[in-house]
Amino acid sequence: MKKAIFLFLIFFFVQISAQEKLMFWPKGEMPNSKILASKTKKKKILAELKEPELFAFLPPVKERKQMSVIIIPGGGYSKLTYDEGAFQIAKWMNTLGISAFVLNYRLPTSSDLVQREIAPLQDIQASIKYIRKNAAQWNISPNLVGVVGTSAGGHLAASVSNITTDYTDLKGDWTSISTIPDFAVLFCPVIDFGEFAHKGSRESLLGENASAEKITEYSMQNRVTEKTPPTILFHNQDDTAVPPMNSILYYKAMTKNKVKGSLFIFPKGGHRFFVTDKDPLSENWKKLCSDWLETISNK
Repeated sequence: MKKAIFLFLIFFFVQISAQEKLMFWPKGEMPNSKILASKTKKKKILAELKEPELFAFLPPVKERKQMSVIIIPGGGYSKLTYDEGAFQIAKWMNTLGISAFVLNYRLPTSSDLVQREIAPLQDIQASIKYIRKNAAQWNISPNLVGVVGTSAGGHLAASVSNITTDYTDLKGDWTSISTIPDFAVLFCPVIDFGEFAHKGSRESLLGENASAEKITEYSMQNRVTEKTPPTILFHNQDDTAVPPMNSILYYKAMTKNKVKGSLFIFPKGGHRFFVTDKDPLSENWKKLCSDWLETISNK
């Protein structure tokens, strides 16, 4: 009897901790892919194709709010650092009653891409459309879908917040669904590709010999307008990987364009914001973020 109860408990907790994996591109419609565009598809090559996906973290239905977020991991556009924040933040969002979806996006360094710099943007745009289109099945609102970006993921979150061109190429009823998020949360974001750039992110996205025009175009402080969604930014003063000037430049552009939001820069913490941080000052980001999100959900 005890053994049966023990096995049941193991099964129960495994079911709770297991996260649903969602393939958000309609089959055969993912753009910007040499393999999908090819008429001759070899099985070996197809097996190597890694399509982007979403990992769904859903709070209990009784505790679930209308708000949801898509969490975009960092990694300098050359890898995806799930374990260094994305899954942690998703589970923390669940404690607030917020549904979270972690995005596994295509990296611009992939040899499958036709145009490298728009692939991550296509994936976040398509995932926003997917969440909005299917919001009813998760009991969430299609009008309270935000993005949370860390490091290079912050650059992608800022990009989808400001680039209005729909690069998904999705047809039919997909065309009427907006790609712009309702709000954004940025942690140590890569914003500037010029003087204060994280060179690894810039080179992975744009290549080693990016033109001055491309650098200006993909420096997100230059893309902010009055239509940029409300945004909260967190950075650490001692961040040597992505200088805090990145967040300052973005917030300055927000202020100039009268975009609602907040900026918090803590004295130490390096290039990270973890849910498990115990620093008596910087751990306050959780309350600040929670309170700010509450103002967004009550708008």
